[in-house]
Formats: sequence, C-alpha cells, structure tokens
Amino acid sequence: MLADNAPVTRAFVVASAIFTVFLGIQGRSSKLGLSYQDIFQKFQLWKLLASVLTFSSTPELMFGLYLLYYFRVFERQIGSNKYSAFIMFSMLLSIFLDVIALALLKDSSAKFNSGPYGLVFASFIPFYFDIPVSTRFRVFGIPFTDKSFIYLAGLQLLLSSWRRSIIPGICGIIAGSLYRMNILYIRKAKIPQFLSSFFAQLSWPSTRPPVPARNISASIPSYVNRPVQRSYASVVSSMEPPEGSLAILVSMGFDRDSARQALVQARNDVNAATNILLEAQSH
Repeated sequence: MLADNAPVTRAFVVASAIFTVFLGIQGRSSKLGLSYQDIFQKFQLWKLLASVLTFSSTPELMFGLYLLYYFRVFERQIGSNKYSAFIMFSMLLSIFLDVIALALLKDSSAKFNSGPYGLVFASFIPFYFDIPVSTRFRVFGIPFTDKSFIYLAGLQLLLSSWRRSIIPGICGIIAGSLYRMNILYIRKAKIPQFLSSFFAQLSWPSTRPPVPARNISASIPSYVNRPVQRSYASVVSSMEPPEGSLAILVSMGFDRDSARQALVQARNDVNAATNILLEAQSH
C-alpha cells in the first residue's frame, strides 16, 4: 500500500493506473502520445493532457508506477505543496521540450510515448544527488549498490521504445536538472494548500490510526529468556545510528525515535530502515 504522508504521489499513481487501464480496455491507449502530425498539423492539443497520465503499454505502466511509488520519498522530504510544484514544473517543461523536439525532427511520422516520462525521469536527478548509497555488493564480480535496481528500472523504461521513449526521458532529465539548479527560484515555489488537499482526495482515504513508535525489543520472541534479552539490548545500544542517517529519515517525516529504532534494526541501512518504517505505517 502507498505510504501515508505522500497524498499527491498516491493520487497521481492511482489516476495514472486508472487512466491507463480504462483506455487500454477501450483500445485507445495506443493512439495516445505526442506526434508531429497531431501537434503541428491536426492541432489536437488535448493529447498533451491525455499523454500526461496514460502509459502506452502494460510493461511501461508497471515500471513507471514502480518508480513513481519509490520516488514518493521526495514528497516526504519537501512536503506535498513543494512536491506538487515539482510535478507541475517538470511535466510542463518536459512537454514543452517534447514539442520542441518534434518541431526539430520535422518528421510527420515522429511520435513519442504516452505517459508521465517527464516526472519519472526528472525525479532521477534528486535521486542521484540526494539519496545516499547505503549498501554495496557484487554479482558475478560486477559492483552494484542498493540504488542500482532503481537505475535499471529507469533504463528499462527509457529504452522501452527507443526514440519514442528516449527523447521524452531526456526531456524529463533536463527538466529535473533545471529544477535542481533552481531556475527562477523554482525550488521555493509551492502550490496552494487547497490544491494539494484536492489532489489528496482523488485517491482512497486513509482510515488507519496513527502508528505508535515501534519498540524493537517487543519483536523479540516470548520464548527468549531475560539474560538473552539483556544481551540483545546491550548489542543494540552499541549500534547507535549515525546522525546523518537519522537526519535523512527525520527529513522524510518520520519520528526521530522510530527512525533510530528502525536504523538499529536495519543495521544502519537507510533504505532498509525506510522500508521498515513504511511497513509499520501500513499495519
């Protein structure tokens, strides 16, 4: 389930899934996407809006929603109002760049994939700069990190239709880069609170009560005797998380005590601790 404290992401993912499935059942999703003919000859500007949410195929939908779901962490970092401004900036700018690319190609058969490529690939910029690597490992001698799988999912989406997907992806990366460069002080922009609240209402309401701070010692099985519990507690106390890791989780909106306990349980793996906290909120 999508995490609390990310209502805009929740609304966007739900809307994208519904639009893609609905238009796919009707057999109309393949007709979407920005094309030179539609924009410059038929002037079907409505496709600009339709292409914002709807993926062209089921594989693209799966990879796209997976990435959008993962990138919800940025909404938790900067808040729903600023994240909504990031969505609007990255998508509008990437669509504008898509139209420019179509004009430069001057190919009547040129067409780009439908879907929120601008938002997905713009999000890779803060992902690269702001999400730390917490785990490194090797597979058959090839080095990987805990971020590698996100990059591989993005690469799969980027290369899904070659030029039709690569160009929108590059436009999204440019939009994300300009946002990070704070062009026109865009990083200070916020949408009004009532708009972000409206977006939150587009997805299912959250009816779960607040989750108290997780007590790690409570997760020890009942058959463990007291001396072992004391030994476990002493080990835990010696694994005090780094302040930087705590600051990352607190900036995402988690309670400091819960973040500390999750980091201890995850052996200071920030991503694993994030998953522990999100799973705790889903129960």
